[in-house]
Amino acid sequence: MRDAVVRTLTELAPQHPEMLFLTGDLGFGVVEKFAARFPHQFLNVGVAEQNMSGLAAGLALEGHSVFTYSIGNFPTLRCLEQIRNDICYHDANVKIISVGGGMSYGPVGMSHHATEDLAILRSLPNMTVFSPGDLWEAAEAARYLVKQKGPAYLRLDKSAAKLNPREGEAFIPGKIRTVQEGLDVTLAATGGILGEALRAAEILAGQGIRSRVLSVHTLKPLDTATLITAAKETGGIVSIEEHNVDGGLGGAIAESLMECGVVPRFFSRIGLRNTFSSVVGSQQYLRNVYGLDAEAIARAVSAKLVRAVSSVA
Repeated sequence: MRDAVVRTLTELAPQHPEMLFLTGDLGFGVVEKFAARFPHQFLNVGVAEQNMSGLAAGLALEGHSVFTYSIGNFPTLRCLEQIRNDICYHDANVKIISVGGGMSYGPVGMSHHATEDLAILRSLPNMTVFSPGDLWEAAEAARYLVKQKGPAYLRLDKSAAKLNPREGEAFIPGKIRTVQEGLDVTLAATGGILGEALRAAEILAGQGIRSRVLSVHTLKPLDTATLITAAKETGGIVSIEEHNVDGGLGGAIAESLMECGVVPRFFSRIGLRNTFSSVVGSQQYLRNVYGLDAEAIARAVSAKLVRAVSSVA
């Protein structure tokens, strides 16, 4: 995803001289071309993410469109005070890119994971939150953010669903993307784990269960209308996220539906539950350990459907 985003920013930089790209001494295998072509639009701030965020806010208030870039929770939780007080409070035109969504950096442990970021960032006033599920969504979100003013968070994953846009399909910020139709259950996923949700849907299809799969690439603002339709038309809603279930996608869906007075036939959240990963390994290995892979998702959904049917009977 990061390659797709940096390619997009490199493509658009000549038309947007106000754009600045700040990195916390990371990403050189990816940002080198941008830095070489646009040296006056690039700055390595060093391993100082809090300073990077404060500097970004100041540059934005002077008329620049600033992108900050680092991995895991470093550009978000490490500098939360600067994001809250300097960027969001002043509605500064700063876009925060994290390239370690979820447990992307599994081998280096929980200090490099981003599994609370969605809950925290979406709680900040003026903040827009993107969590794309595939390469096209990532690139299109970046394209939108170049032109859109105000604070935003772009959460990128090392993994990505292997999807291509349909002919004529447009990326609409704040609009959930329906990537598969179905009436038995809705699988609502955010981020690269969308790929696991799609594979889970294939497993469920083998059991005769038709899944509607939603890519919730924008968590704030959240597309309540599509969620209401899913709650009314399908047998239940399951949120899927490589993130703590408290306050993440599942929390956002529940809040929105309850506030609208819409109750799905059943609702379940798949994600981390009140835990940090105490295991090291690849992202896929950690998904297996914590029940976030396709097989575990399919088992959980199937069990929920059985219980839902039994309770009605």
